[in-house]
Amino acid sequence: MTKDLNRIKVVLVEKKNTGKWLAGHLGVSVSTVSKWVSNMVLPNLGTLNDIARFLDVNMKDLLKRNKE
Repeated sequence: MTKDLNRIKVVLVEKKNTGKWLAGHLGVSVSTVSKWVSNMVLPNLGTLNDIARFLDVNMKDLLKRNKE
């Protein structure tokens, strides 16, 4: 069972952007972005910062808060 650790997919929808759009801006494959939004793989902090910049959000907005 995977634990959802990021909100990249949610923020992409809120900003009316697609994974393909994000992949193009970051210079990565659509497959890589797909793995991020499905929480199969997490981007490193530098990439997460780039994602936040392209989506015009705070990096914290891309992460889920631990409710424990």
